[in-house]
Amino acid sequence: MDPVIIVGAGPVGLTLALALARQEVPAVLLDEGPGKDEPRLARTVVLHEDTTALLERLTGVPLEKAGARWAGWRSMRRRQVTRTITFDDDTNPGPLHIAQHVVTGVLRAALAREPLVKIAVDSRLDTVEQEPSGVTAHTRGARSTWWRGSFLVGCDGPRSTVRKLADIRFPGRTAVERHAVAALRTELPWPGEALLHRMPPWRPSGPFAGEITARPLPEGVWRLDWLLPPGKDLVTPELLVTRIRETLAGWGDGTTPAYELLDTGVHTVHHRLARRWRAGRVFLAGDAAHLLGTLGTQGLDEGLRDADNLAWKLARVWHHGPHDALLDSYQAERRAAVAARLRAADQVLPLLRGGGGLRSLVPGSARGHDALLADGHLGRGALGEPGTCATSPLAPRHLEAEVPVDTPAGAQVTDVRVTAEDGSFVRLRDRLGRGALLVVLIAPGTGVWERKHWATAGVMPRLAAAVAALPHPAELLVAEEYPGAAPHTVLLVRPDGHLVAALAGVRPADLYAAAEAALGGPTRAEASAETSAV
Repeated sequence: MDPVIIVGAGPVGLTLALALARQEVPAVLLDEGPGKDEPRLARTVVLHEDTTALLERLTGVPLEKAGARWAGWRSMRRRQVTRTITFDDDTNPGPLHIAQHVVTGVLRAALAREPLVKIAVDSRLDTVEQEPSGVTAHTRGARSTWWRGSFLVGCDGPRSTVRKLADIRFPGRTAVERHAVAALRTELPWPGEALLHRMPPWRPSGPFAGEITARPLPEGVWRLDWLLPPGKDLVTPELLVTRIRETLAGWGDGTTPAYELLDTGVHTVHHRLARRWRAGRVFLAGDAAHLLGTLGTQGLDEGLRDADNLAWKLARVWHHGPHDALLDSYQAERRAAVAARLRAADQVLPLLRGGGGLRSLVPGSARGHDALLADGHLGRGALGEPGTCATSPLAPRHLEAEVPVDTPAGAQVTDVRVTAEDGSFVRLRDRLGRGALLVVLIAPGTGVWERKHWATAGVMPRLAAAVAALPHPAELLVAEEYPGAAPHTVLLVRPDGHLVAALAGVRPADLYAAAEAALGGPTRAEASAETSAV
């Protein structure tokens, strides 16, 4: 079968290529540029727990060494600290702040060692043709040629050529927010902590609104964002330098501390959502499918979740044959999740940014608005919580043995220590992304015994037999505990880490039904084989 063609070599395209290769699917990556990215410290991303784990699993590189994991968070209003949070690496890890060019560099280095991925630089797409058996793409430029693929995925950004060639509309709002950005090396009063400061007490110079965020980077570098008021007022270098000095002096003792200005920019936020994310064998992902960057640096999180969701579905179809229901579920799941966040932002932001209204009438409403914004920055609440697959067409129905755990069905599983089939101790999220379903038995006490003592005891033989009979490769894992799960609970987890179902004990019929639903039912080839057997 032909490779998957990926258009666009940003973080989402690079991640998708690696995720497919890890599931033994070849890919051709069409890179319009020269194959490297310009270092820009004013262009950074904030990654949360699930997306950080995804990148580290694919690249084998601990990203914390290249970025800064927040030690804490503080919210301020005028001179008052309204909220502080201390993060803990084990139980409550903070978000990871990292320069985007560092992320792409790590991904490119991993792809350079991957024989299943071919990267074609200086290759600009201009034609896509589809037929029932595959996709043909043409690139122009120095490496003008035709490429043949099984599927094509557009990860080529907001001005996506793939989206335009597929005639997919991209409605939404332009310039929802604008931020002036500066990356500088200095010392701030809260080392390692991120800050949201609303309505600072000093009077701003020039076209600046009353909100500032400060996010740490490695080696004493900070990214500062100033919210700009509506309109198209020009932010000159002189105005920005003045604002930097005022801000640093306001956070200190009234005098501007030493600083080194490293990079500047203006970040404009757009809210857009493609009408369709699939057109036959052509798919959209990342900024080609949606623009969501309300809080400045979180748009990449959703793009990486797109790649994680799509990779295992393309891999199953590539290996096992056509399956429209499974491929259609990509749009159903991911578009719904991003649309929910966009709706939340469109409903909440006018209240948060407004100067009057409820804020002037309801006591304590300002503090509540600050909490909403902070939760959005931290990947929580209406503005920041990752989407779930609870209403997915792949969600199983009417499982008699289903029981609740602290992770709702369809949400990302909690990362716990598990024992693999070879007896080694690993993290649950380390076993994701291999194309296999995960079946996790909660069995307190097993962690202190060698595998040979419990692998053939209790419910394990019956569960192992049930796992072997599933309609897709699955890995059996054992955990001593899982939040909210009783002993002998069995968890079924998708290859992208979403919980399919939690079952009370070993129930082969329910386990099989849940697995079949999570895979969208049998492929055409499997269904045909079953019919022939009958």
